[in-house]
Formats: sequence, C-alpha cells, structure tokens
Amino acid sequence: MTDTPARLLNLLSLLQTPREWPGSELAERLQVSSRTIRRDIDRLRALGYPVEATMGAIGGYRLVAGTAMPPLLLDDEEAVAIAVGLRAAAGHAVVGIEEASVRALGKLLQVLPGRLRHRVGALNTATVPLLTGDGPTVDPEDLTVLAGAVTNRERLRFHYRAGDGAETRRQVEPNRLVSTGRRWYLVGYDLDRDDWRLFRVDRISEPFPTGARFTPRELPAEDAAAYVASKLRRPAATHTLVATLHMPASEVESWISRAADTTVEPVDDRSCRLRSRSDSLGYLAMRLLMLGCEFEVHEPPEMNAHLRALAARAARAADSGGPVHPAADSGGPVHPAVDSGGPVRPTADSGGPVRP
Repeated sequence: MTDTPARLLNLLSLLQTPREWPGSELAERLQVSSRTIRRDIDRLRALGYPVEATMGAIGGYRLVAGTAMPPLLLDDEEAVAIAVGLRAAAGHAVVGIEEASVRALGKLLQVLPGRLRHRVGALNTATVPLLTGDGPTVDPEDLTVLAGAVTNRERLRFHYRAGDGAETRRQVEPNRLVSTGRRWYLVGYDLDRDDWRLFRVDRISEPFPTGARFTPRELPAEDAAAYVASKLRRPAATHTLVATLHMPASEVESWISRAADTTVEPVDDRSCRLRSRSDSLGYLAMRLLMLGCEFEVHEPPEMNAHLRALAARAARAADSGGPVHPAADSGGPVHPAVDSGGPVRPTADSGGPVRP
C-alpha cells in the first residue's frame, strides 16, 4: 500500500483493536515491509497516539492509554452504537454528563456519512425508552443544534412557546445549555429584548443557526448554572407550621419525608411535634389532614380559619351526596370534624390550637 495517509488510517484501525500486533503481521496485512511499519508507528506517535512496542521474538505493537485523548477511528457499527448511546444519555439527562453527551453527539453527527445517519435515525424511531417521572421530553436533534450554536458562538433563531401558550420568534446569542435533572434550559442573550433570558428547551422548536458569529457577553452571574439556579429559585417560605400530632414520631416520618423544610421531634411514645415551612397554607393543611391523626395547631394563627373553611366545604360535599360512611369505605382513620359534618371547634378566634 503506497498511499501513506490511507495506510496510516488502516494501521490505526488495527491498533485500536485491544490486542498486541506483531510487526510482521501488520506488515503482511498492509502489504509493506517491517521497516515501513516502524516508520508509520513513529508517525502515529508524533500525532499523539501512544503506541507501545514490546521486544523479543514475538514482540509487537499495541495502543495504550496516554496523557491525552487522541482521535479515534471508528467503523460503521461502532459509530452507530456510540451515536445511539449518546442520544440516550442526552435524553435521560444522566447527572454530570448531559451537556458533554450533547456536544459529543453533535460532533459525531456532523461527520457521519448519510447512510449511517439514516441508521441512527431508524433505530431511534423504532425505540421507545421506558422513562421514570413525568418530565418533559426534549428532541436530541434540537439539543445538538443548540449545542453546536453554543460551541461555534453562532446566533440562533427559533420559535418559543411561553408558559401561557403564546408563540414568539426569538433571535438569541446562546451561552450555555444547562440540565436540571429531566429538564433542559438554554441560557442566551435575547437580541430583540436586549437582555439575558432563560429558555426551556422543550418549548423551543425549529432552532436554526443563522451563521452570524458573535462575541460572548458577560453573564450577570458566576456561570450559567448559577444563572439558572437564580431564576428557578423557589420563593421564600412565608408560613411556619407548628403542630402537635397524636401519632408516634416514627410513623409520622414514614409518611412525611425528611425534607429541609420539615422536622419531626418526639414528645412522648404516642405524640410528636411537627414543624414545617411553606409559602402555601393549603399545602401545610393537606400535610396535616393526610396523616389521619388527631392534632393541635399552635402556629400560624391563620391556619385555624383555613382548616375551618376546609371542614365546612367537606361537610357541604358530604351532605349533597347523601349519607357517607368514610370509616367503612376507606378502612382507615378519619377526621371527626369532617366526618360528622359539624363545625371545627378550636379556640380559633383567639388564635388557639385547632382540634379537628
């Protein structure tokens, strides 16, 4: 084989097989002399490929791990397998490798021959992943377009659907893609609004790189992840619930996960003190009612009126539907005030504890 570049590629393909190749076997496969093989090995080493040689009658060459990642030569089957695997990693948002998967997929799809891109597309069309949770789905094709625009510092045009359903056309200088579990966000500078914006990728459609390059602007945050975190930060809790529950602390903890905004402290063997914070009175009330035990609310005072309104609403619903026997139907504990249709009789007017 007299074509040196082609011979080097063939030699590299052989060496990337995890085995040791005797020089004579390499020379026979490539139809060159052993001296030419030695020169070609030196050329690969100069390009950064760590080729190790072993001495002796049965010595040979093998590719080993080096200090840097050299270019890889893949056959058709390997290229298809890696592309499918990268799409799966991007779609499932594996923690720590989400953006890297998308960047690698974009590079691979850019150089794949048409016949292999068709095979990758066919495999993905015929495959349905079993997903956990109810997170939004993101098209990996859109992710690769966005990732390419970020890497190339290229302006993007796309359609964007807001939370209220309004459709707009955006022109953006993309900065970074950020994954937060099963949701992707694009951080970019919106040229029409002259400000930084955060875009949910599942609401982006028809992304199109315009070809216009731009100089990156300075983010109003330490990095893109910090910017996303600042925009998604939950509002501060405005209500603090303090209640005594007539249920062992161990049983309460089995119903209420140990979240950062909730603590459960034993009072005695049969009761405990619950502290929980939220910006929603309704959420706190449902936490209490779902436990199915007697309780007294100590804070906040406005919880009394909220529970009284819930009890009245439940009583009206029960009266309109005819006789109800909750204990027989559910087989579990019920709240006496709600079951009887009677009023909740706390010392509510004075801000005292509620005893449902």
